[in-house]
Amino acid sequence: MADTPDWRLQNQEKYLKGAVLFRRPYRRSSPTSDHDHCEFCWAKFMEEDYPDVLHDGYCTEDRYRWICEGCFTDFRDRFGWRVSDDETRR
Repeated sequence: MADTPDWRLQNQEKYLKGAVLFRRPYRRSSPTSDHDHCEFCWAKFMEEDYPDVLHDGYCTEDRYRWICEGCFTDFRDRFGWRVSDDETRR
């Protein structure tokens, strides 16, 4: 199963293999950027409430890379992710 082709896989293992992820509400990274996308399926993360927008997901500690719930579930084992229980960075 680990080698099964999937359109969402685009060499993310270079920067997400073995990553520690945090379950967090989405917060914009800067005043000039109002959204981010899932690293795999390109689902949109925003603070604002629009149709088909996600408001929380899994992210890297710096909140630079975001992963939606579905892609997290699909790729957790393949990428060897660990979810941190650190609640101090909400």
